[in-house]
This record gives sequence, structure tokens and C-alpha cells, in this order.
Amino acid sequence: MNRRSFLVKSSVAVSAGLLSRSLLRAQTPSAAPAASAGPAPYTTTFTPLRRNVGLFTGRGGTIGWLSNNGALAAVDTQFPDAAQRFLDEFPGRGGRSFDLLINSHHHGDHVGGNPVFRPVTKSIVAHANVPDLMKAAGARANPPQTNFVLPDITFADAWRAELGDEVVSAKYYGAAHTKGDIVITFERANVVHMGDLLFNRVYPVMDRPGGATTKGWISVMEKTVADHDADTIYIAGHSKANDPQFTVRCTRADLLVFRDYLSAMLAHVEKEIQAGKTKEEIVVLQNLSGFSDFHVERGSRLPGNLGNTYDELTAPKA
Repeated sequence: MNRRSFLVKSSVAVSAGLLSRSLLRAQTPSAAPAASAGPAPYTTTFTPLRRNVGLFTGRGGTIGWLSNNGALAAVDTQFPDAAQRFLDEFPGRGGRSFDLLINSHHHGDHVGGNPVFRPVTKSIVAHANVPDLMKAAGARANPPQTNFVLPDITFADAWRAELGDEVVSAKYYGAAHTKGDIVITFERANVVHMGDLLFNRVYPVMDRPGGATTKGWISVMEKTVADHDADTIYIAGHSKANDPQFTVRCTRADLLVFRDYLSAMLAHVEKEIQAGKTKEEIVVLQNLSGFSDFHVERGSRLPGNLGNTYDELTAPKA
């Protein structure tokens, strides 16, 4: 693969050549939004990874993509505005429709762009729990939300399809971040999209109403590592903001660091409960010892992680 990188402005026509022919990087600054509405300016970036598979960062959870002679596919859609920019700026798309869209789970920063993708996408795939999770999350919103697009293909345990010269598979290992997260593998490229199962060096979101479980999440991380090799490239849903050392392109080592954080956080809560601490006393912690790469000065998600884990450990046995 040619290792050259270059920028492509959204106002410039993009060559119809496939992304595999060069290591293409596209960045386009957003126009300033109206003073009273719209997202803040953000940059979009297309990053090829291996064998016609790459990732896109814009506004929301990372999008994965496949572009080969026989098919176009995407994993997740971010928010509507970012989804439209992805479709408009996708290098080499040439007006082609997407053969497949996969939703890694149901959160709005990953599926909010589904309505934008739907007119140019043949099928949307997700885990069987995702439709109900989307509806339930919409009902809890204030005001309630109903403008989501549901997947039309769902599966319980595993799914697989050939897309041109690539094979894409998805597997459900159990409840973790939610009870609808799947691991998506581009098998021949050996690239794995983790969605929000992987936060790189940042305290994660834990959606307990959506089925989150710390113990389950640790198990999912270990099963994922066991099913892939040391050369696998992992795509994280999110990474530490503005830190070039820790991006959404990850290795097995990054996944194991996140697994270790979850394990240490679980052990910490268990120890505090055994010491007689209340939930209110436990959740005051802002940063977890031993994980300085995750640390933030303010707005830490760690208290929420601790609280969710406390609730999991103290919940009445079924």
C-alpha cells in the first residue's frame, strides 16, 4: 500500500479511485453554526487502515467503513449532521449506495445518523436487542424521541456476510456496555470495530438501564481478545480527546488496558463495600489509582462507573 497521506477538502471533487490505492486522509473543517443552534465546528477525518477498511471521525462514535470493487459498508452513523458529511465527503464513493450498515449498539451518537443513511442503504444490521433498546431510550428522552430508524436485519448470537472480496461478521458475547453491543470483524483485513465496548484511555459510559454490567464487560473483553490475534487492528468507539498518543485506532494492548481498568474498578468497589462504605461514599472518587492515562481534572465519568458497579454488586439476587 502506498503510504502517502494527503488532504481532501469537501469542496474539491474526489477521485473515483478506490481507497485502497493510497493511504488517504481527508480533513474538512465545518462551517460555523448559527449562533443559537447546531453543533460546534468539528473536523472530519477518513483514515484507511488495511485492505479497503478504514475509520471516520467527526461528531459521535467512530464510524468504520469498507470500500471495495464489490461493496460499500459502514459501521455506525454518528449524529445526523456528521452522517451527512460522511456520505458527502466519502472519497471514491461516486454516488454508490451502501450495501450494508451495521449498528454496533443503540446509542444516539452511533445511530443518530441512521435516517440520513437509510435512503442510500440497502440493509441495516444489529443485535436482536437493539430495536427495543432504541425504543426504550427514545421513550426516556425529554422530550420523547421517535425519529430513529430501526435495523431491518437482527441476530441473537452471530451473523456473517460476504461483501465483495471481504467477509464481515458480527458476534454478540453478552451484556457489557449495554445488552446490545456487538463486535464487528472485517475478517480478511483483520480489523475489528468495537463500538462502545472499547473506550481508549477514557472513563467509559455505562448504561445500566440499557443492560450494562461491569462483570459482563470484563468477560466480553477477554473473549474478544481470545478470538483475535496479535495483529488485529481494533477501532474504539471513543478515545481520549486531543491526545495523539491514544486514538481510536487501537491494538490488543489497548484493549487489555481497558479490561484492566474495568477489573480494577470492580475490585475497588467490592473492597469498599466489604469495608462498609455506602454508595454515596464510594462515588466521590474522581480518578482511579493506577490508571493515570484515564485521569481528568473535571467532569469525570468515574463516579458514574462506580455507582453502576455498586448497584450491580448489591442488586437482589434473581
